Amino acid sequence: MVEEARVTGEVHEEPHVTRTGAPSLAHLSAADLQVYLKGMDYPAGKQDLIARARKNDAPENVITALEGFGDRTYRSAADVGSEFGKVR
Repeated sequence: MVEEARVTGEVHEEPHVTRTGAPSLAHLSAADLQVYLKGMDYPAGKQDLIARARKNDAPENVITALEGFGDRTYRSAADVGSEFGKVR
């Protein structure tokens, strides 16, 4: 027998979930990094990249990688990928 669920009018909020299963820094690719920078407008500074990654719920290892970037202006996603190759 199938029971019908009752509608009680209660609202249940889902807890904030931090992304897990993200690749370790050693296994993180430039393409993986770009997922966390989705929506980034260029040119952008290092702090802009970090802020966008946090807004996109990037795991801590991504933030750590971005913190290792040089303090300069990044003109494109390719520019970010090049810098990522240096800090990785």
